[in-house]
Amino acid sequence: MTVDPIHQFEIKRYVDLLNFGGVQFSFTNAALFMFGIVAIIFFFLTYATRGRTLVPGRAQSAAEMSYEFIAKMVRDSAGSEGMVFFPLVFSLFTFVLVANVVGLIPYTFTVTAHLIVTAAMALLVIGTVIVYGFVRHGTHFLHLFVPSGVPAFLLPFLVVIEVVSFLSRPISLSLRLFANMLAGHIALKVFAFFVVGLASAGVVGWFGATLPFFMIVALYALELLVAMLQAYVFAVLTSIYLNDAIHPGH
Repeated sequence: MTVDPIHQFEIKRYVDLLNFGGVQFSFTNAALFMFGIVAIIFFFLTYATRGRTLVPGRAQSAAEMSYEFIAKMVRDSAGSEGMVFFPLVFSLFTFVLVANVVGLIPYTFTVTAHLIVTAAMALLVIGTVIVYGFVRHGTHFLHLFVPSGVPAFLLPFLVVIEVVSFLSRPISLSLRLFANMLAGHIALKVFAFFVVGLASAGVVGWFGATLPFFMIVALYALELLVAMLQAYVFAVLTSIYLNDAIHPGH
């Protein structure tokens, strides 16, 4: 009996769409789950906000608390002007949260455990910061990389540090989410293999499988917490980065 904890992240092609310049575009299991995640969010929010009442039900309360939670986060990080980015931050938060939670269901697929997905979201955030920053402030946006009150002889070094720090943001933003989801799911798969392997060894193995079974339960609870925390961290960092597009001065 062998264990392959990486097999759960395999991309499977369902439908080949087109071949452009030697690059094959296909509809994959990752795309299917991403469409499904968007559908879950859409139908839940539509159901929760239909026929809104003064005394909200459970679904309406969940939707309203989610709205207020993200709105407060954006205001605290980027001020009232930052609310222009609320749809982006709210969309990213709900997508990452639902994707992480769905990925914990057995026999599903965790799209946020793929670097290409997290990197695409991170590049969207940084791209929005750059475009909005230049559109709103013009070349003044470059003051983001020029700390004020710094001696002239130190300025070139600090500018280089600021540029490198800015360019590393999409890397850290994408790697943090990807690595946490990947590592957690691998650990769950390994302990699940221990349970199955020991349980198949007979009565003695059943007792030996008890410890890894409880480890799976504990890890699953931890992964559920991590799934929510990573969605929160992604949204918080997004709000902080978007603040630089609104207030680029140090």
